[in-house]
Amino acid sequence: MAQSLGESPAVSESPDRPALTAVPDLPELLEDLAASQDAGSRPEEIGDGLEAMVLHPDYPCLGARSVFNRDRATVVVLEGLATHAATTTLVSALTEFGQGTDRAAGFASLVAVFRATDVADETEFETLLWRQLELLHEADHQAWDPRVSDDPGNPHFAFSLGGTAFFVVGLHPQSSRIARRTPLPTLVFNLHEQFEELRGSDRFDRMRDTIRRRDTELQGSLNPMVADHGRSSEARQYSGRAVPAAWEPPASFGDKETR
Repeated sequence: MAQSLGESPAVSESPDRPALTAVPDLPELLEDLAASQDAGSRPEEIGDGLEAMVLHPDYPCLGARSVFNRDRATVVVLEGLATHAATTTLVSALTEFGQGTDRAAGFASLVAVFRATDVADETEFETLLWRQLELLHEADHQAWDPRVSDDPGNPHFAFSLGGTAFFVVGLHPQSSRIARRTPLPTLVFNLHEQFEELRGSDRFDRMRDTIRRRDTELQGSLNPMVADHGRSSEARQYSGRAVPAAWEPPASFGDKETR
């Protein structure tokens, strides 16, 4: 994986030592990564790019930084988003991840990257994201996690696969939010129970406020889709697009027999 990027060291003027290159700002780094990655990129290169993005000093999400710093990210490189081939691989990977991850070892994420998918804008990505989740649900043979709702309009909704609830974060090159601007279309599956445990701890408010402050400093404005748990469905946040108040989830996960 890529080496962690830290604060830029002072440039030495010693003739015996080469000058060190300053760390580029995050938007510049993301632009360079997007220009260098495509359908032919090797999985190692894709993983290194994600690590460079998340461990950049300006990246706001502390949870994501913890995942990569502790080598708790499982990166799965796929081809087309919302395809049956990707679905087959992802069902297996998510089921294994949900069942085999040691919860006591800290935050963990499964990061699915779709290297052969191009998206024109946020709306197209949102459509593909929800179609992918529908395909995953259709291929899932286990019951929805009973700790969360299967109704995307419910404030207690979370996506479920293999009996495990996940908070899904969509990222892609056309995102209007810098922190969501990955070189390739990406879905991050976070274990929902870890979020619940954090919310119940005395660290939650401080961590949430720090992330929001860092994101505002990076973007210049607070993410309009930020919402405290229980006030609205987390489904509104999955794609990263700023959706209107009347937005309705473009997917349903009820009884497969009646769909």
